[in-house]
Amino acid sequence: MQVSRYSAPEFDPYGDQRPVEGDGGWHAPVASAPLAAHLSLPGSKSLTNRELVLAALADGPSVLHAPLWSRDSELMVEALRQLGTRFERIPGEGGFGDDLRVIPADELLGSTTIDCGLAGTVMRFLPPVAALALGPTTFDGDEAAYRRPMRGVIDGLRGVGVDLDDDGRGTLPFTVHGFGRVEGGELAIDASASSQFVSGLLLSAPRFERGLDLTHSGERLPSLPHIEMTIDALALRGVTVEQPAVGRWRVAAGPIAARDVDIEPDLSNAAPFLVAALVAGGSVTISGWPAETTQVGAQLAELLPRFGALVDRDGDRLTVHAPAAAADGGRGIRGADLDLSEAGELVPNLVALAAFADGPSEFTGIGHIRHHETDRLAALAAELNGLGGRVTELEDGLRIEPAPLHGGEWKAYADHRMATTGAIVGLAVEGVVVDDIGSTSKTLPQFTELWEQMLG
Repeated sequence: MQVSRYSAPEFDPYGDQRPVEGDGGWHAPVASAPLAAHLSLPGSKSLTNRELVLAALADGPSVLHAPLWSRDSELMVEALRQLGTRFERIPGEGGFGDDLRVIPADELLGSTTIDCGLAGTVMRFLPPVAALALGPTTFDGDEAAYRRPMRGVIDGLRGVGVDLDDDGRGTLPFTVHGFGRVEGGELAIDASASSQFVSGLLLSAPRFERGLDLTHSGERLPSLPHIEMTIDALALRGVTVEQPAVGRWRVAAGPIAARDVDIEPDLSNAAPFLVAALVAGGSVTISGWPAETTQVGAQLAELLPRFGALVDRDGDRLTVHAPAAAADGGRGIRGADLDLSEAGELVPNLVALAAFADGPSEFTGIGHIRHHETDRLAALAAELNGLGGRVTELEDGLRIEPAPLHGGEWKAYADHRMATTGAIVGLAVEGVVVDDIGSTSKTLPQFTELWEQMLG
C-alpha cells in the first residue's frame, strides 16, 4: 500500500491513519442508500498554522488544543523548529491527535532550509518570521510550489528593508537574509493573487521595530474572511489591528501574548461531507460547529440552501438534509449562480454538486484559484469533462451544465480539494478512480476513514 507522501517521525500522532490507495488509485465508493451520518472533524488548518506562528513569536509558551495534524501543519511545525521554536506534545482529548505546547526561542536563528511542501501558509507566513531570525533561511518546496505566486511576500519584505535573494523569479526557491530585526513602517503591496500575502505580514508585524502600516494596492482582494481570521487571532493575543480604510491595516510594534487556544474543527473540510448529503440523499451532521467563526466554511450553511438543501442547527451540531427528490426521479438539486470570491476553497466541492443539479450553475469571482495547489478552474473543467460533463472555463469562474457522467480516472493534481471532489462524484457515478487520494493528507489525513464512516 502507498501512504501519503511525507514523513516526520517525531511528529506523527496519527500513526497508520493516513489515507491509502492501491497501485491503481482509490476506487471511490458509490452510495448505495441515503446517508444518515454524524461526524466530527479535526482542527482547522488555517487556524492551526496561524496560531503556530503567533505562538512561536509570543512572549511565553502557549498550548494549542485540538490542533490539526496534517502535512501542512507538520511542515509548519518543522519549519518553526528549525528556526529555534520548541514543541512538546500533550495527550489530547479530541480523538485526532495530541495537543501541542509551543515554546518560543530566546533568539530565532536561521542558517537553514525550510521545506514548504505545497503549503501556501508556510511559504507565505514564514518568510517574515525568518527575517526576524539571525542568518540566511532558504525557502523551497514541491515542484508544484514553484508555480504559486509569491511576489507579494517578496516585494513586501524588501519594502520593509529585508534582504531577500530570489534571482528575479518572484517565486520559490528564495533566501531570506535575516539580521534579527525588521524595520517595518509603511508598505504597499498588490495582494490580488492571495490574501495570504497580507496575513503573513500582519502575523509578524508586532515584532517589527516600527510595526506595520500596510496598504493593498491592487484592484481586487480575494478571500477577505481569511484576513479577518488573522486579525481575530492577533486580537486574542492582545494585538490590535486598526483598519483606517478599506484595504489598509495598521499594527503597532509590541508584544504578542502567550495564550492557550482551542482550535475549531475545519469547516472547509466539512464541505465534501455536507455536499454528499445532497448527492447521495439523506442527511449529514457535523458536530463541534462553532456559533461564531471567521472560517470560510461557515458559509456552507448559507450556500447549500441555494442548491435546495435544508440546513438546521442544534447547539454545536449542523445538519444538512438533501432536498426533496424531483418529480422525474432526480435529486432535486437546483442550479445556482454564485459569486464565490470570498469562498474560493469551497469551489471544487460545489462544482461537483452543481454537476448533479437540474439546471446550469455559474460560479464567478474565483479567478484567483488558478493559483492554488493547481489551476483549479482548468483542473475541474478537465476532470468533469473527461467523465462526460459540460464545464466551461470563464475568465474568473466556471459554468457547469449538468450532463450524464460515466466512470473513469479522476486526477487530483496533488490537490486535496480536487481529490475530495472526485470522491463526491464517485458517490453517484460508478467506476470513478481518484489517482492520488493520499493528497488529502495535506489537510485531512483521515479523509478515507471518515468517508467510509459516513457511508457506513
